[in-house]
Amino acid sequence: MTLERPLLSVRLSVDYRNKPGVLKDIFLEIRRGEIVGLVGQSGSGKSTLALAILRLLHLKGAKVLGEVIFQGEDLMPKTETQLRSIRGRQMSVVLQSPLTSLNPALRIGAQLKEAWRAHSNGTAEECFAAIRAALTSVSLPDDDDFLERHPSQLSVGQGQRVTIAMAILHRPALLIADEATSALDTITQSEILDLFRKLNRELKMAILYISHDLLSVAALCHRIAILQDGEIAECDTPDVIFDSPRHPYTRRLIAALPRRPRGITNHESSTASSDELLATSVVSQE
Repeated sequence: MTLERPLLSVRLSVDYRNKPGVLKDIFLEIRRGEIVGLVGQSGSGKSTLALAILRLLHLKGAKVLGEVIFQGEDLMPKTETQLRSIRGRQMSVVLQSPLTSLNPALRIGAQLKEAWRAHSNGTAEECFAAIRAALTSVSLPDDDDFLERHPSQLSVGQGQRVTIAMAILHRPALLIADEATSALDTITQSEILDLFRKLNRELKMAILYISHDLLSVAALCHRIAILQDGEIAECDTPDVIFDSPRHPYTRRLIAALPRRPRGITNHESSTASSDELLATSVVSQE
């Protein structure tokens, strides 16, 4: 019996012109339907890894060496035209702030249509059906009144749900969430974590959840990778990371928490884990 090939397998080194060694022969794998958390301090290389996976680091003048194997193919030698057929369709990204992700001049419906037509030549009926399904998946209304709104007419939580709906229009195999909850209040953050868990469960969508918040990662993820100064210090299940951390940096992260959340690996009970996250986050902010 052979083991299933990982959905994503990354081995990369990244240098910027004035900052070498941002990522140092980093290795990370994500299986199909798995949620992997990437935790590290600001400047540790988290967003650099996300951009490297999406093959967008050339926009920042970075030098990238290694491989990004996605669904059995190395993305590194692919042309920009080939990559455009993958980004947004087979893998998508949700960024920190919906205010910067959404076009303030366009109505929500128009932006969703543009996102759908970027990767499909289907009929108007197929487009509308995909938009309705995506909005329903993220617990947003799909009526004309909502689709006619501009981003300024949405709450921050609604705006982030719209960006997630845009990201899942084509049911990608991998969703990259880069600090997707850090701009949200504690209650809305908990709701978005529940949403990611629902998408993972119902759509079998793998998620790379990037955050500096170890508590939210622990509440959501099947495995956690700890990133320190461009290197993976360790990667394991939340139970191992919290109960038996091997690396001194991980032990310092755990020691800095106000308390360990209970039931962090109970992924069958999203309500319990989110309530625990909410309570612990409130404590940490006081």
